[in-house]
Amino acid sequence: MATTTLTRSTPAARGQVIRQPRRKPTIGKAVAVAVAAVLALLWLVPFAWAAVTAFKTEADASAPKVTWIPPSGFTAEAFINVFQAGNIPLWTWNSLYTSAAITFITLVISALIAYALSRIEFKGKKVLMTAIIASIIVPPPVLMIPLFYQMLAFKMIDTPWAIILPQVIHPAMVFVLKKFFDQIPRELEEAAVMDGASRLRIFMTIILPLSRPILAAVAIFTFIGAWNNFLWPFISTNDDSLLTLPVGLQTIKSAYGVQYAQNMASALLAALPLIVVFLFFQRQIIKGISTTGLAGT
Repeated sequence: MATTTLTRSTPAARGQVIRQPRRKPTIGKAVAVAVAAVLALLWLVPFAWAAVTAFKTEADASAPKVTWIPPSGFTAEAFINVFQAGNIPLWTWNSLYTSAAITFITLVISALIAYALSRIEFKGKKVLMTAIIASIIVPPPVLMIPLFYQMLAFKMIDTPWAIILPQVIHPAMVFVLKKFFDQIPRELEEAAVMDGASRLRIFMTIILPLSRPILAAVAIFTFIGAWNNFLWPFISTNDDSLLTLPVGLQTIKSAYGVQYAQNMASALLAALPLIVVFLFFQRQIIKGISTTGLAGT
């Protein structure tokens, strides 16, 4: 006589998801969240004040009494004055394509140098690496005069290349990429070499795909730095048609003294593209920092 065994159906067998018990928040975690919230609030207050001031009238913005809600109401008069006084679309386009070019060239140069330092043994490698690390601490203003005379000798002053070329060398980015490439297992390259792959093919098909997080982080930080750069584009260009947005906004002056609302409107216009970039790529920025130690370089 055949016997049957009865089995008790488990939640997993019935296709149900087993919920893990929630961990109770610790005191340390609660304190960390509270501190982070306070710091975020402290960061948001100046930005909110700038936004409120930009939508005030000049009379309300310069009034001695500090108010979040202006007596005359909010208005876009300051933004209208900025657009009427300057060529905002042209300046924005100049900043966009010069920053994009700087970012692309920086990625190509930095990645190639970093890969060579990480994987290739050659004479003077330690000296070159020491020079790269030492150049990180050199303040950029120290190089302004030599770079200006160099661009003048190449007859590049008042051209887009005068803005782009001096900004494509970033020793810090080379150092960060080199440290990331060191973490990639060499066994992957050895297997590719046995299959007959060249050094360039290994770099393009193995190293770069595995380095997307750090490449994205480097690209975003380079773009932000190029976009915010005021001093070098101000020195290297005199043609009004080549002005970048930070430089162009500084040319908008009023004969009536300091215009607080107009200045805040200009600052918001300059920061708006960077805010958009951060909103779209914040995951890549955080991932790149957390996986590569970019914050400590």
